[in-house]
Order: sequence, then C-alpha cells, then structure tokens
Amino acid sequence: MSLDYPRLRYIEAVPIEEAGRTRIYIRDPLNYAQSPLLLPYPTYFIISYFDGQHSPVDIQEAFAKQFGQILPREQIHDIIEQLDEYYYLDSPRFVALQSEIHAAFRRTPIREMAHADTCYSSQPEEFRTQTAALFNGADGPGLPNGGNVTLPAIRGLIAPHIDLRVGGAAYAWGYKELAERCDAELFILLGTSHYGAQDLFVTTDKDYNTPLGPVKTDREFVRALQQNYEEDLLASELIHRTEHSLEFQTLFLQYIFGQSRNFTIVPILVTSFHHMILTKTPPAETPRVAAFLDALRTTIAQCGKKVCFVAGVDFAHVGQKFGDQGPLTQDFLNWVESEDRRLIQALEKVDHASFFAEIAKNGDQRRVCGFAPMYTFLHLVEAKQGRLLKYAYAETAPQSAVSFASLAFY
Repeated sequence: MSLDYPRLRYIEAVPIEEAGRTRIYIRDPLNYAQSPLLLPYPTYFIISYFDGQHSPVDIQEAFAKQFGQILPREQIHDIIEQLDEYYYLDSPRFVALQSEIHAAFRRTPIREMAHADTCYSSQPEEFRTQTAALFNGADGPGLPNGGNVTLPAIRGLIAPHIDLRVGGAAYAWGYKELAERCDAELFILLGTSHYGAQDLFVTTDKDYNTPLGPVKTDREFVRALQQNYEEDLLASELIHRTEHSLEFQTLFLQYIFGQSRNFTIVPILVTSFHHMILTKTPPAETPRVAAFLDALRTTIAQCGKKVCFVAGVDFAHVGQKFGDQGPLTQDFLNWVESEDRRLIQALEKVDHASFFAEIAKNGDQRRVCGFAPMYTFLHLVEAKQGRLLKYAYAETAPQSAVSFASLAFY
C-alpha cells in the first residue's frame, strides 16, 4: 500500500487509565479487524492523523509541536504496516478482505452470531445458564411462568440492546412478560442501526443463528414487504452482519419460545432520522417513512398471522465518550433520568407526536440511539397503552453513561 497518505478506517476508541498513564483501546465495530489493540497515547496521536490528508512529514510536524520530540519517519511506517496487518487501514489489503467477507455473507442463508463468546456463550448449556441467571438475579423478575390467557395479550415490546452483561435484568423483565402474555407467531423486529446506511429501512431474509439453534426469518413476508415498498430493502443488507441490536433479541426469543412454539421473525434495521429532528419534521410526514409504514401495515394485513413488534433500543448516551464536556455528576444523571422518563411517558401513552416532540425539543441532546426504531414502533404497534417494566443506566468509561428500559404494550 502507499505510505504517502494513510487512511484509518472507522474505529471505536476508548481511553483507559492505568497506573497514571493513558492508553487508548481501539476496536473495529464492524469486526473486519478481529484483534482489538491497546495503544500508548503518543501512538494514538499519530494514527489520529491517518485521515488520508496528512503525509508522514505532516505527522512529524504535528508530533513535534505536541511532544517536543522528533518522530523518526521509520516509526510512522512501522505503525502504518502494523495497522494494515490488523486490517485497521483503508488499503488494498483491507479491500480484498472486505470483498471476501461480503461475498461469503451474501452466499449463506444464515446470519451467524457476531457477538458470541464476548457478550454471551456460544455453547448451548452455558448460554442457558447465563440467561437463566439474568432472570433469577437480584434485579431480575424470576423465570417465566406459564401463559395467562385471562390477561390482555402483549402486542409489542421495547427491550434494550446494551451488552447483556450490563443490562441483562432489563432484558429479563421484558422477555418474561413476553413469554407469559404473548400468543404471536410472527415477531417483527425493529432495531437501531449503529453503522448507518443511505436506506432508512434495511431487512434481510437470512435466519439468525443463536446458541440454541437458528431463529427462522419469514422469507415469504420479506418478499411481500419488498413488493409493497418501492425502495430496495435488501440493498444495505450487509449492515445486519455485525449489528447487535437485533442479534440480542433473537437470543431471548429462542430462549423463551424455541422449545414451545414455532415462530418466525422479520428483522428490520432502522437507520438515522436525525435530519428530521434538526428540521423538526415528524418522520411519518416524510414520503419515504410514510411509504414504509403503509407497506408494512399492508403486508401484515395480507399475511394473516398474529404479529408482535419488538424494538431493540437504548435511550440516552451521555458523557465524555459521546462528546459531552465535564464530569459525569449525579445532578447530570438525575437530569438524564428525568428527561428519559418524560420520553417513557409518551411511549406509555403510545403517543408518537409527543415522543417526537420530546426528542426534537433540544435536538436530541441526550443522543437517544433508539429514536428511529421506537418512533416506527409507535406508529405500527396496535396497542392502547404501554407499561414500564424496568429502567436503568450503566456508567461507562470515561465519565459516560447509557440508559435503557423495557416496556410492554397491550
């Protein structure tokens, strides 16, 4: 590859303090680069200039201004070669790997587990034990009991998509309710797309694999939905490959229903509505979103199946990791929770207009990453009311927090 103007691919970077020294943990959220790296701060400073616009000479000058030292050109070349070896650079070597992975993904009918043995075990019995512990833990609701036919059936669920090791109890509260009060045979999954796409709505016809076996996708429904919607819903299908927001929902669906019910899913990732927030334009009033909502309603009516919606979402993302300044104080966290609960009140009323107004009033200041799928959910779920089951937040380094919740809709 050319060493003239190195370009770093999109990565996640988190500072870590160790013995008074700052190191930067970097990883590839798209999982092309399999090995995360822990870099000294000076090395991270160097690679921050790998933007395709700066030459090694430019980087030497910036390094000298920052650290007052001469950086040998050979050291820059060594860093470039090492990052390229691990597929962190946008280079011919990476393009070849990407093409190979994309071709393999398109060939297979299965969307394989992307986060197994990181957030959960790929081994069936160990996974069952882990998941049961989420239900039976101190903050959990207990394991599901048999269904209660005398209660109104649940028509929709909002569940987290945060790491199971952090938000497991909130998942358990939602999926216990689903196990006990849902008679659906088709689950339409609406999840946050963290990696973006030009398309607003992206589906796949692949089955989602889990430690307990594959969750079947309703391919006939996907084909019918595509016929009813003018845009190509599979054009950006590759974003399903590593996205966790739906993967985690399929784990729980298979855990609670896999041995007792034949069910299928329709996995749909919803990308960004952010420009609609900035213009304060309700998404449903835009032609592309309105057309999709109509297409999905039509397809549901045509299929004749009992349907339940599940949204895999989180709420606020605040703190230094996400661009806020200053320490993460308790007063600030109290404000985040109060704003979240105003949003939850709109959800419980199944009021999409109030929900949008709460987000748009300050330009989504709290970065509610589940906004687009939740807004879509509210327009589609045929429920009279929602009920909060569990709300929590998790603090993450450095000085940051993510909030999440489970809500059931009847």
